[in-house]
Amino acid sequence: MTTHLPKSENPIVLRTTFEDDSSWKKICDEIIKPEETYGFFAMVEFISDSSFAQWDQAQILEDTASLYTHSFIFIVDSITVASLEHPILCIGLRRDKGKSFRVIPSEMWGVENNLSISNMDFDSFMWAADADGVFRGFK
Repeated sequence: MTTHLPKSENPIVLRTTFEDDSSWKKICDEIIKPEETYGFFAMVEFISDSSFAQWDQAQILEDTASLYTHSFIFIVDSITVASLEHPILCIGLRRDKGKSFRVIPSEMWGVENNLSISNMDFDSFMWAADADGVFRGFK
């Protein structure tokens, strides 16, 4: 049976690396923690299904049978787990297909909230990312 991205109410955080369960839990906790000033938080759905192990950007973009309808997706991959900052890969799907940047968990609320309602576009976050391609918030 072939695996496809599922339909979801909220944008997905897809786990593609399975060697460290405690890191996955810690990253999920960091993502859903409300930001301190106004209490905003990322409204996401976590998918931890080993049939997505080692999926990369190309596989996600090639999943034409997907029921996933959001314009972007978040990926927790080996780079996310290995880094102290846990930078999560954000991949543009529809209009921004193939564009990507990484975002630290404490800033995911801003990315998710603004992209979900089209308040900001994908490029706004890409351009605001640091030289290493990681979005750490607007300066």
